[in-house]
Amino acid sequence: MKINLFTLFLFLSVVVCAQNKPVAVKKLVVISSFNQYLASVKTDPNNELVEIKKAIPNIKLDIRYATRNNFMQQVMYKQARAFARKPVVESLKKIQKELNKKGYGLKIFDGYRPYAVTVEFYKKASDKNFVANPAKGSKHNRGCAVDLTLIDLKTGKEITMPTPYDSFLAAAAAKYEKVSPEAKKNRDFLIAIMSKYQMNVLENEWWHYDFSGWKKYNLMDIPFEKL
Repeated sequence: MKINLFTLFLFLSVVVCAQNKPVAVKKLVVISSFNQYLASVKTDPNNELVEIKKAIPNIKLDIRYATRNNFMQQVMYKQARAFARKPVVESLKKIQKELNKKGYGLKIFDGYRPYAVTVEFYKKASDKNFVANPAKGSKHNRGCAVDLTLIDLKTGKEITMPTPYDSFLAAAAAKYEKVSPEAKKNRDFLIAIMSKYQMNVLENEWWHYDFSGWKKYNLMDIPFEKL
């Protein structure tokens, strides 16, 4: 019996030590060198951050972070431009083409976002559930996320959605039910057509869509001025 108790004591000691052992944290890799970015594009053309407006001329832009009309209430981008990785832009082209046939079009609020901006967002946001944690980075930082809505091609105006862009309300969630029938129909239509082309809605933001292949791309911290 003494031997069994001693063995048990040793076993428990090993378990406790194993639990207290520090876990190695993987270092976050953020590409801030423009030359390193260019080298990655040379290796794989899909790494290119393509300017969305140049690739899809009839797409509309409303780059809120280049203005004070955003939740930060300050200018975060020096230029009102939107970028995304090449495969993301190819998906947006197909979506825009299909929407145009139905009398609609895309309006882009945001695309690629330099990592430094994500850090600033996290510092100021009152609800951290609506901003990416810099410890992991954002899919925007990877050039694999876009914030957008739909417009009526005839009027150029946004169609009805459950909330405005960048709202922290519960109704901003992609499956929130207590919204008007019109808003629900429009939101679900947008979610469905985006999903058809590998762009998946974020659970708590109806306007945010992530490219299904985002894991292949590095976090970036290169300002628009260099692109």
